[in-house]
Amino acid sequence: MISAIHLTQELIRFDTVNPPGNEAPCARYLGGILDAAGFSIKHPSIGDNRENLIAVIGGTSEKRPICFSGHTDVVPLGAAPWTVEPFGGELAFGRVHGRGSSDMKGGVAAFVAAAVKLAPRLEGTPGLVLVITAGEERGCEGSNHMKKHGLLPPAGAIVIGEPTANRPLAGHKGVFWLEGVAKGVTAHGSMPEQGVNAVYKAARAALALEAFDFSGDSHPVLGRPTVNVGWLKGGMNINSVPDEARLGLDVRIVPGLDRKELVERFTRAAGGCVSFHVMSTADPVWTDPNDPWMADVIHVVGDVTGNEPTFGGAPYFTDAGALKPGMGNPPVVILGPGEPEQAHQTDEWCSVQRIEEAEAIYTDLIVRWCGL
Repeated sequence: MISAIHLTQELIRFDTVNPPGNEAPCARYLGGILDAAGFSIKHPSIGDNRENLIAVIGGTSEKRPICFSGHTDVVPLGAAPWTVEPFGGELAFGRVHGRGSSDMKGGVAAFVAAAVKLAPRLEGTPGLVLVITAGEERGCEGSNHMKKHGLLPPAGAIVIGEPTANRPLAGHKGVFWLEGVAKGVTAHGSMPEQGVNAVYKAARAALALEAFDFSGDSHPVLGRPTVNVGWLKGGMNINSVPDEARLGLDVRIVPGLDRKELVERFTRAAGGCVSFHVMSTADPVWTDPNDPWMADVIHVVGDVTGNEPTFGGAPYFTDAGALKPGMGNPPVVILGPGEPEQAHQTDEWCSVQRIEEAEAIYTDLIVRWCGL
């Protein structure tokens, strides 16, 4: 029987920092484990040495399978020095240490371990689908690729194993990335009055957006949308008045927010001196907590953890934004063993207890879904 803790350590030892990703060896390793357990395996590619993994077992015509999903890529290590080997998978003091331990190789290991354990019992049941993605950290490249090309099988429910400390989340905000462009008139830097400085326009727009009012757009659980100016660029040389400047906006949106109308509101807030263009967008995800399966999730989490959980929401986005519509719009829960505060941190770690709890939760969810 495969150990979720040992598997977490092994997955950490694959350097899948994105960019460049290099997820294929990790995906192939997991594919070998699942193939040996009786799963049907596919490895859709998104580029050189970059692969997703779709693993399927069981299946009936009466009920769609339950899906578990996670990504294998991790973020860069950052500038601060690590006190542990980032790709060592060291086990110490009840924690597995290393890049990706919480975000989210611990979650992937937990659902793969649960899947392998139950595989001999899944033939003739609604079945199980595992979707393990590449490129999540750079805009959900892998899941969006599979959705675009119709590669995702249908599912009746989806569990996303992102770090939630095993608290169930009923959804997350979407993302809306915009580029704003300000135009000016160039002139010699010694005679700025002869030109129109585009950097000043962009800077005024950035300050206006810092105070942007989202008070009427709030979601009861996900809260208000947010906007962050991630960069501002302008000018070619120091001794000229810049005739163009650009700023990048990271907007996190909630269900029901009209994106076209939001662009118009941003334009007005910026005084009409900046034009905005959509760079990328991903829908928010929300499942009604009163959905019968979501009630089942709450029951299972409570039984395993001994707590009385309530549904929350995530400010970040996940592969669910592509998987939910790509797999038939089933209910989705975000639920994984990683500590949310450890994601993208130096000396990242994940609790052994949380990983073991997650494996037990995932096992029970599969058992209940498949009627075992």
